[in-house]
Amino acid sequence: MQVDTLNNLSNKDRQNSRCFTLRLKLVLFPDRVQQFWRNDTFFGYQFLNGVNPMMIQRCTVLPENFPVTDDMVFPTGRWTLEDEMQKGNIFLCDYKLLDGVKTNVIHDKKQYLAAPLVLLHRTADDELMPIAIQLKQKPAEDNPIFLPTDSEYDWLTAKIFVRSADFNMHQLNFHLLRTHLLAEVFAVSLLRNVPKVHPLYKLLIPHTRYTLQINSLARQLLISHDGVFTKFAASGGEGMITILRRAQSSLTYSSLCIPDDIAERGLHSAPNFYYRDDGLRLWDIIHRFVQGLLQHCYKSDAEVQEDSELQSWIVHIFEHGFLLQDSTGIPNSFCTVAEVVKFVTMVIFTCSGQHSVVSSGQYDYGGWMPNTPISLQRPPPTKKGTTSEATMLQMFPDISTTVHGMSTMWLLSRHSTDFVPLGHYPEDHFTEEVPRKRIHAFQEDLKHLNKDIKTRNKSLDIPYTYLDPAVVENSVAL
Repeated sequence: MQVDTLNNLSNKDRQNSRCFTLRLKLVLFPDRVQQFWRNDTFFGYQFLNGVNPMMIQRCTVLPENFPVTDDMVFPTGRWTLEDEMQKGNIFLCDYKLLDGVKTNVIHDKKQYLAAPLVLLHRTADDELMPIAIQLKQKPAEDNPIFLPTDSEYDWLTAKIFVRSADFNMHQLNFHLLRTHLLAEVFAVSLLRNVPKVHPLYKLLIPHTRYTLQINSLARQLLISHDGVFTKFAASGGEGMITILRRAQSSLTYSSLCIPDDIAERGLHSAPNFYYRDDGLRLWDIIHRFVQGLLQHCYKSDAEVQEDSELQSWIVHIFEHGFLLQDSTGIPNSFCTVAEVVKFVTMVIFTCSGQHSVVSSGQYDYGGWMPNTPISLQRPPPTKKGTTSEATMLQMFPDISTTVHGMSTMWLLSRHSTDFVPLGHYPEDHFTEEVPRKRIHAFQEDLKHLNKDIKTRNKSLDIPYTYLDPAVVENSVAL
């Protein structure tokens, strides 16, 4: 990365800049990110519609370890935190899962990873603006709360540490664990327990296509001892194992079901949240399809309870995917048709739409490295007034690390060469009339969603495409 490239970025792209609101009407690519990565509005936007919309939640009570005051964030006295929290205008991102993680050593140089807390405010213009950032979990004199009113590079440095933390959390928890590895659990259990003539097998096998192969490659090329992530990410190596263990222990059934997850995070009223809008519609479409098909196959709850192959499938998932932990909320048996319908809907949504959300945009947002550093070479600042453009440039990863990160994100953002969109079943596992009618209705519903998303996107500054059924793959295939 050239120093003069960074020098050419306008300082107008700071907190109150309105450059971001220009009518771009262009697909988001790294050149767009290069223009707006410093901008507070763009920073807030990514928590809703970027590659990781899974961290943000409504804040009703400030965490005890995040001692933000009204004077810090609302110096004019126009608002108070208490009032804005009651109105649903305050949001929080807490990266506590990264706290104390052992960081990598890259080219004999220690790397750094923060565990930040980020407070955001919904403005009268329905923009989500960051108003406070604390880079470590424990309040202390050497752990200042950074504010938009701080110096340019103090505030920008704090945001860069957040973006780097978000990359590591996203890749290990929400991408690797919650899509790739869970899809593998679903697939292996299907292959071990359900015969090919079973309707569940016919329904789900297209949604497992290439998953075992791509995960095998990921183990060899990304997270092995010599893998790209292990060698070049801040959390590679021992830190990666720590994060995955913590993420596994925090995994819940409700967090995998987008209607439940949105409700639990209090995000029904979050502004301009296209992941929520498109995701809920896609979930409903999948749910109607699964419900129609399974209600045709199971005429009563008793038939579900008596299906030993179906019961073996969920037992295997509960045992090997969720380690027999009742606290996850994952069922260890099915008693009703409705329970099967919801779980199978979650499986298909996870393997298709959710994977698209956390995978397809990786290069869009990570192709301009300062917006998504996979590692940082300087520790978080311990007091204000110590940062500059020079310290920022020293903080960014070296050229080799940057190139490996960017090239990997570019590769993982691409469609496979024989891409199969959601709802297309070229192998025709179902030959019966009723299932085939259900598939046709499913495809028609997906076409309507595709049309509505395209129409909506025409009016957006940055079109949100990651849940457009035309670009969502049927399975975790890359």
